[in-house]
Amino acid sequence: MLFSEDGSLFAWCNGQSVKVAATADGHVICHIDKPKTTYLHFSPRNTFLATWEPYAVNKNDPGSSQNLNIWYVKTGQLVKTFIQKKQATWEPQWSCDEEICARNVNNEVHFFEKNDFSTIANKLQLQKVADFELSTSPSPYHVAAYVPGSKGQPSFIRIFRYPVFAGQSAALANKSFFKADKADIFWNGKGTAILAHTATETSAGSYYGDSGLHYVGIDGESSLVPLGKNGPIYCVEWSPSSIEFCVVYGYMPAKATLYNLKCEPVFDFGTGPRNLVYYNEQGTILCLAGFGNLRGNMEFWDTKQHKLISQPQSGDTTYFQWCPDGEHIVTATTSPRLRVGNGFRIWHYTGMMLHEESYSTELWEALWQPAKKGVYPEKRVVYKPIESKVEQPQAKVAAYRPPGARGQSASFKVHEANELPSNMKKAEGPETMSKAALKNKKKREAAKAKAKHDQEVGHAEKSPTSKTPATNSLVSTGDPEG
Repeated sequence: MLFSEDGSLFAWCNGQSVKVAATADGHVICHIDKPKTTYLHFSPRNTFLATWEPYAVNKNDPGSSQNLNIWYVKTGQLVKTFIQKKQATWEPQWSCDEEICARNVNNEVHFFEKNDFSTIANKLQLQKVADFELSTSPSPYHVAAYVPGSKGQPSFIRIFRYPVFAGQSAALANKSFFKADKADIFWNGKGTAILAHTATETSAGSYYGDSGLHYVGIDGESSLVPLGKNGPIYCVEWSPSSIEFCVVYGYMPAKATLYNLKCEPVFDFGTGPRNLVYYNEQGTILCLAGFGNLRGNMEFWDTKQHKLISQPQSGDTTYFQWCPDGEHIVTATTSPRLRVGNGFRIWHYTGMMLHEESYSTELWEALWQPAKKGVYPEKRVVYKPIESKVEQPQAKVAAYRPPGARGQSASFKVHEANELPSNMKKAEGPETMSKAALKNKKKREAAKAKAKHDQEVGHAEKSPTSKTPATNSLVSTGDPEG
């Protein structure tokens, strides 16, 4: 199921057909006879609905092999059909005004203009182009294309301004890099820059492979984003303001850092059990979360003051989404990821759970209805928890310990201690440092003192502080015993 971007339409497939309804009154607008539909996608202005189903060859009816279909929403009329075998890149990409539409076809990017799908208006031809992203900003339109490396050649990403694709100087920006079997491209909201998350399947030093994050601007500026900890990159998210981005990375406990457009760290959130980051639509609050194989910790931060608001926990969460008002959140446990304990919870960013719904059957999806931009303006961030009549969930009990080890301190640590955020770190002193850190600090101080002493001694030996004394001459007196 799927809402349109402005929340005015709702589409779903029940295994028999696809239906589109108006959310204002529930009236069904169109009915599409496509029972095998797996994915849905609305165009930005709700003119079209794209549907995709798994590719299958029908020898009796070759025409039915076309599994990507584009429909007029108002009438349900079929506009165009394509063959799209790969599910990962199935979605057609529209500009925000629907003036152009693009899709990847056999290592080329085909562009259609003014909703005319009968003629290919332009082509972006790069050898073995694997993926592309069209910026969602208004005209002029920009396209970022990724080409994987081969035979010792580096991979690269190029940014073009539509429709200028030909010629050596056509690319506005070019960034090449090694160790990249794949790349995920993220445009900021203004369409002025991208972040490219590159990764390899495996590497000699890590089961997770090698990860990298690159910044590329339409002005030609590019940079490798410096990360403060080794390990995989879990999540990258642009701020709605388009001038900052947050990255969650590193071996657990993972580190989270906020960067500006110069790729300089603006704020360090420290380390913790997290692997995801979410901004609300107003950009005033950021949530760092640890879902999947983590316990469901959530950290809500004020993005302007860089202060922690709350730290609730929603265990077994498989889905998270901000409400368009920027204040409420839904977390859900859904199938097929987890087939037991399905349900959803409504939270306030101050950490209070406001509603909980559990199901004895399987829950597949839970979605907020979107709203048009500007319906919910920015509000002042509050830190005091709001009132709730719902019983709050309890944090999970500690890990099991055998009877013989209970009541005793652990003899080893599974993970390193969490690093504090920038605004919570204290100046390191003997009373706040561990024994190992204090020992290393003393070694460093001793080494510095020795180096300083040796330098002073060497300087003293080289300096002419006194003249060489004259040799005492022996004066003969004539006395053989004198």
